[in-house]
Amino acid sequence: MKSKIYLICMLILFLPIWAISQINNGIHLLEQKSDSIFTADKQIDISLMEDDDEEQNYQEFDLDNELEIRIKGFLDTYHAIRSGKNFDWMSSRTRARGEFIVQKGQVGMFLSLNAIYNSIVINSTGLELREAYLYFNKGDYDIKAGRQIIIWGVADALRITDQISPMDYTEFITQDYDDIRIPVNAFKLKFSQPKFSLEFVLVPVSDYFIFPTDTNNPWAINVHSNKAYRFDLESTKPIKKFSNIEFGGRFRMFLRGFDFSMCVLQTWNKIPAFSYTPLSDNTLLIRGNYHRMTMIGGDFSLPIENFVIRGEGAIFLNEEQNAKQGYNTDDRNSISALLGIDWYPGNDWNLSIQYNHKYIAGDLSSLSVLKNSNLATVRFSKEFLRNTLKCSSFAYLDVTNKGFFNRLSISYDLNDQISIIGGYDYFHANKGIFNMYRNNSEIWIKAKYSF
Repeated sequence: MKSKIYLICMLILFLPIWAISQINNGIHLLEQKSDSIFTADKQIDISLMEDDDEEQNYQEFDLDNELEIRIKGFLDTYHAIRSGKNFDWMSSRTRARGEFIVQKGQVGMFLSLNAIYNSIVINSTGLELREAYLYFNKGDYDIKAGRQIIIWGVADALRITDQISPMDYTEFITQDYDDIRIPVNAFKLKFSQPKFSLEFVLVPVSDYFIFPTDTNNPWAINVHSNKAYRFDLESTKPIKKFSNIEFGGRFRMFLRGFDFSMCVLQTWNKIPAFSYTPLSDNTLLIRGNYHRMTMIGGDFSLPIENFVIRGEGAIFLNEEQNAKQGYNTDDRNSISALLGIDWYPGNDWNLSIQYNHKYIAGDLSSLSVLKNSNLATVRFSKEFLRNTLKCSSFAYLDVTNKGFFNRLSISYDLNDQISIIGGYDYFHANKGIFNMYRNNSEIWIKAKYSF
């Protein structure tokens, strides 16, 4: 198995380079022919891009006639060990990613692949198709169709209106936030003007949060119960039929010094609502439940000198809620609102604070949720040595239950391609969302090579 994975990694890294060489050889041979099908204004341009700016200098090409191929990617390896008890391994994974863009005129294709070897979570090992979509840009219109990540809202690492792409909690939230996002198969149409944009999204078949249940995974869901228990998170997922599609739209306005948006989405609760049913064999069945719901929300962003004030809020109609043992889950209306402040005092300092309050309406006597809950985040960072060394801290604060998770990290760029990152993840909680991970504090290190 290891040899197969390494072979896949080598293919992802070197196959694009081989393909480019073959294309260039083909172009060279064609140019030697007197009856070449390429005229002076109709040539193929192959460019190997290493920067992250997808909008770079399209004006340099005659997009009606040129074929553009761009390739980039990275190889990273991440390892974490528990900081207490037996000092056992919490994570050990290596990944190669290749990203490919092929564009001619206004039509293009984006493809992102991961080749992963994970020695802790074995079923994560393999070749993964991350994103794969076609796109069409013409004038004010932008169309994407295929597997893609869709992000709404202005919140940092918190989900308010960002309800389309679910999350992968295989290692809870200790992965990079962008890696936690799960792409969805969707159609997206966007109409843009200088002062506003209008976006429509349709998701034929929904995807949902991934929660690990295998006890060999240190990040598996841990239910503090005196009984043995088992999970059923699949059988209750909605049937894949036309009437269960997700759809919604978002309107954004860009004013001088002030941006805001409004959105509506007909969707499902992507995080399953749990019910706990005692069985005759003295075990506990934990079932994930899903319900159709409607989200209506909006956000704003307001820069003021060295500050940016962000706000986001949403109303969730018929959101499914967790049940107490022996009861069924049920839907309730809820409201979630967030206010954030980003401060950029200069000299490569950054401080960001967010506060999120959620209110659930109705009678909650049969449900295991609180009528009011509060969650905050604090982020700060500082860069040194001409921006090659970065120190940062990001913390989730469960204000309601007095628990928190804090990731401290230090990263150093050896050059433009190679980075070394290390840090410490600290959990503290006696109840609430971080309680099941209170013994999972860890030391970790990561190396990354980008090309």
